Amino acid sequence: MALYRYDEFDRKFLEERVAQYRDQVRRRLAGQLSEDEFRSLRLMNGLYLQLHAYMLRISIPYGTLSSAQLRGLAHVARRWDKGYGHFTTRQNIQYHWIRLEDTPDILAHLATVQLHGIQTSGNSFRNITTDPFAGAAADEIEDPRPYGEIVRQWSALHPEFSFLPRKFKIVLNAAPDDRAAVKIHDLGLNLRRNEKGELGFEVLVGGGLGRTPILAQTVRDFVPRRDVLAYITACLRVYNQYGRRDNLFKSRVKILVQSLGIEKYRQEVEAEYAAMGVEREELDLPDAVVAAMQAQFAAPSYPDASGDEAELNQALAAEPDFARWVKYNVKPHKAAGHAIVVVSLKQPGKVTGDCSASQMELLAELADRLSFGEIRITHDQNMVLPHVRKAALYDLWLQLGAAGLATPNIGLASDIICCPGMDYCSLATARSIPIAQALATNLAQREQEIGPLQIKISGCINACGHHHVGHIGILGLEKNGAESYQITVGGSDNAQAALGGIVGPAVAAHEVTATVDRLIDVYLRLRRDGEQFPDTYRRVGLAPFKEALVVAR
Repeated sequence: MALYRYDEFDRKFLEERVAQYRDQVRRRLAGQLSEDEFRSLRLMNGLYLQLHAYMLRISIPYGTLSSAQLRGLAHVARRWDKGYGHFTTRQNIQYHWIRLEDTPDILAHLATVQLHGIQTSGNSFRNITTDPFAGAAADEIEDPRPYGEIVRQWSALHPEFSFLPRKFKIVLNAAPDDRAAVKIHDLGLNLRRNEKGELGFEVLVGGGLGRTPILAQTVRDFVPRRDVLAYITACLRVYNQYGRRDNLFKSRVKILVQSLGIEKYRQEVEAEYAAMGVEREELDLPDAVVAAMQAQFAAPSYPDASGDEAELNQALAAEPDFARWVKYNVKPHKAAGHAIVVVSLKQPGKVTGDCSASQMELLAELADRLSFGEIRITHDQNMVLPHVRKAALYDLWLQLGAAGLATPNIGLASDIICCPGMDYCSLATARSIPIAQALATNLAQREQEIGPLQIKISGCINACGHHHVGHIGILGLEKNGAESYQITVGGSDNAQAALGGIVGPAVAAHEVTATVDRLIDVYLRLRRDGEQFPDTYRRVGLAPFKEALVVAR
């Protein structure tokens, strides 16, 4: 199984952390700690107080789960929640109906399967994310997850960076076609080879969405692999020193980079990096350390599957519905006769990203039988079985279909990203789930005609639904006591990342579906030669989309 296993130090650490937290909860329930005193303690373990109940967020480092871990998550959903969990755009899982008194037992249970809620909140590092196809993708330079684990271990409870000006999100990518949304992160690491063939990283800093959406910029084109921890330490140190702590809305690293300018920020980082001296040697990443971590993520021993293509082709010819699912949900694998399967959590009319305990248990069973016990979570709120033999795809499709998990819509209009919105979140200003459900139900009827289209919905300005980088983005707002929705077009979160442009005044909830239909009609009328939405938008600009809405009014 190609994933990191906790050693004795890791296990002991989690046991002690749970014991510490259990005592904190005991004191809170006894009235010995006020809510204000308890707040920072619970947030350090991923526990939020939302509209109706506590919400517990669990970290899934670089989006990779074992079947045992997924079963552990299913157990939490069934025993302590309402039978389901919600997968997020940070490759985490959230439980929205948690009782405070149960949280120590939940974290103790999750510790037995090497999971926890540490650093899923607070002004420190958040969950380290990466390409959900990592280690299986046909186009990647190298599996980035070993570096993700190295960065996770370096960052976990880092004494210098545990109380940053604001939260800090790190992402790694090793594919030319960015599947990890690198440019919307505080710090992005693109694995690269230089002209000599040496491995290293392009380092990007200053991305983020929310109130002030900004795309990350390159600080250095190439940092040798050995030096990457030292270099990102320098990046963090400049932010920690100069980032504003007097204004919540101006405390992100993106604001610092914007105010200094990328050249000045780069100068500060390079000066800090040059002055590190002996510390740089201590942070050096020797080849032997990398090799030892890569061994933890060794690829499975793939069986000879050279004859699987013929069997798959027969099934494709015989069953059109299966062929459609393969077209959209099955992706190229680096090993002959194998495939990456994306499992849609976006059945039209259902809640985006929700997965029931029974569905999790089924996926764990299928992972054991068909994917070497491995599952991935995507930042698009879907799941992945990364190593499936092509000959097994038809039977897999049947089993997924029986569980409501075979919707053939990956990358299409009904594959909508959506935050929980005002149905759960105390920060939200509008509901997002009903909007996503109505749109998905409507667009599922015409999504093959439309082709690839990314719709992303956020219930407030914090942009957990990544609306700024949706081909069509929808932001829920409160206006004069009523919910309204601001719509943007032309965004993208891939290697050609872009922020969408606002098409006009916000619309009422009942107008969103018709408005999106009009925007799609403009795209279909103007697109050329199979262009995707962002390509057409870059060519024709915002004006035709705005005009269509003006005429409609």
